[in-house]
Amino acid sequence: MVDQSENRRKVKVNGKTAFIYSEPDYKEGKKRGKEEIVHLKADIPEEMLGIGKGKTYLLKTYGCQMNEHDSEHIAGLLESMGYEPTHDEQTANVILFNTCAIRENAEDKVFGEIGRLKHRKLEDPELVIGVCGCMSQEEAVVNKILKSYHQVDMIFGTHNIHRLPVLLRDALLSKEMVIEVWTKEGDIIEDMPQKRADGLKGWVNIMYGCDKFCTYCIVPFTRGKERSRRPEDILAEVRELARLGYKEIIVLGQNVNSYGKDFEDRKYRLADLLRDIQKIDIPRVRFTTSHPWDFDDELITVLAQGGNLVEHIHLPVQSGNDDVLKRMGRKYTRQSYLELIQKIKKAIPHASLTTDIIVGFPGETEEQFQDTLSLAQEVEYDQAYTFIYSPRHGTPAAEMQDDVSEKEKKERLYRLNSVLNKHGLSKNESLRDQVVEVLVEGESKNNPEILAGRTRTNKLVNFKGSKEDIGKLVQVRITEPQTWTLKGEQVQIVEV
Repeated sequence: MVDQSENRRKVKVNGKTAFIYSEPDYKEGKKRGKEEIVHLKADIPEEMLGIGKGKTYLLKTYGCQMNEHDSEHIAGLLESMGYEPTHDEQTANVILFNTCAIRENAEDKVFGEIGRLKHRKLEDPELVIGVCGCMSQEEAVVNKILKSYHQVDMIFGTHNIHRLPVLLRDALLSKEMVIEVWTKEGDIIEDMPQKRADGLKGWVNIMYGCDKFCTYCIVPFTRGKERSRRPEDILAEVRELARLGYKEIIVLGQNVNSYGKDFEDRKYRLADLLRDIQKIDIPRVRFTTSHPWDFDDELITVLAQGGNLVEHIHLPVQSGNDDVLKRMGRKYTRQSYLELIQKIKKAIPHASLTTDIIVGFPGETEEQFQDTLSLAQEVEYDQAYTFIYSPRHGTPAAEMQDDVSEKEKKERLYRLNSVLNKHGLSKNESLRDQVVEVLVEGESKNNPEILAGRTRTNKLVNFKGSKEDIGKLVQVRITEPQTWTLKGEQVQIVEV
C-alpha cells in the first residue's frame, strides 16, 4: 500500500484543521484518458495490525449493491486491524457512513445522522467519525463537511477504500480531519480483506466505474472511469466462493456489459466471462447492472444456454421517448431498446425482465410520458424501480430547466406504477400452481414462522418450512400470487 503522507497539506477552514491528501474535482473527473490500469495488492501497515483490539466499529451503508460490497471490504479491513462490529452507537469507537449520492434525500439523511453525532463526539473525543463512499466524491459535500460538520474526522472516496488503515492511523494520531478523495483512478486493488454478509450469496465485482455520462447521473464522477478486473482474478474468486459453499453469486459492475472493452492484451467480454463462470460448480449466477447500448447478441446466446445462469435480466430503460432519451444521454432509441427486448424474449422465453424508469425529467411533456407508459405496456415488465427526477449537483441535467411540477411528477409516477403493478400481478398470476425452485434466504421480515427466498427469476417467495432449510434450494408450489411477492407451500427438497 502506497503511503502518500508526504503529499498531504495542512489547511484551516472555519477554525477546523484538516490534513488534505486530495479533494474531488468534477472537471478532472470527466477526463477519460488511456492511462494504464494498475493492478495492486492490498496490505495493512504493520503498526495498524491489532490497533483495534478491544474496540468496536459501526458501519452504516446506504445505496446500491456496489456500496454494500464496498462495505464488506471496509469491514474486512477494520476487522483485520482488530476491531469488532457493533450495532451500539453509544459504545462504538469508530463510526463510518458509506454513502450514496444518487438521490438528494439520501444525502440529507446522512447529514442528519452525522449532525446527531455532534453531542456524542463532545462526550467522547476519541470517537472516530468517517464519511466515505459516493457522497465523498462530491466537491459540494466535502466543502459542506469542512464548513459545518467539524465532528467528522475522516473523509475518503470510493477509490481510496484500501487506504483506510493509513487514513485511520493519521486521524487517530493527528487528531485532525483527514481527507483523501481521488478524482480519477485507474487502479484495481486485489486481495483486499472482506467480510461477506453471509455464506449464501456473494457479490463479485468484475469492473469499476462508468464512462456513459448519462446527463442525470453522478456515478461517472463518484466511481471513476471504466476499468475491468482480469478474468483470472475474477474466476479465482468465484471458484473460492464455490469451494466455501455459496449458492449464488451476483456479478457486479456499474455497467457490466462494458466489461473487457478496456483490455488491450486480449479480446474477452462479458459473454466470455459468463461462459467461463458457467463451468464453475455454483448453483446460481446473476449480474447487474446492464446498459442497453452494450447488450450484444453473443451475451444473449450465452444466457440462453441456462445452466447456472439465471433467467433474470435487469435492463434499465429510463424513458420510452426518443427525445427524452437523447436529453438523458442514453445512446439508444425506443425502437432499438424494444428490438433488444424481443431478441431476449425469443431466446429466453421465460426470462424475468426488470427495469428502472425516471418520470418528470426536465422538458418531459405529457405526450412524451405517454410514450413511457406505452413502452411499459408493450414490454410487460415483471418489476420496475421507478423514480421521480431530482437534480444532482454537478450533472448536465442539473443545468436544465426543471419545468415539470412536483405535483405532475407524482401524478405521472402513480399512473406509471398502476400500469407496472398490473403487469407484475399478471406475470405472478401465471405462476399459480406451478412448482418453482427457491433459494431459501432466511425468515420473513414480517413473520419469523415463515421462510423467505427467491426464484431463479428473482421473485420473492414466502412459505412455511423448517429453519434447517435456510441456505438450501427447495421446491415450492405457488398458491397465492401477489403483485410483488408470491406465497407458496414447500413440496420437495432438492438439495440437502
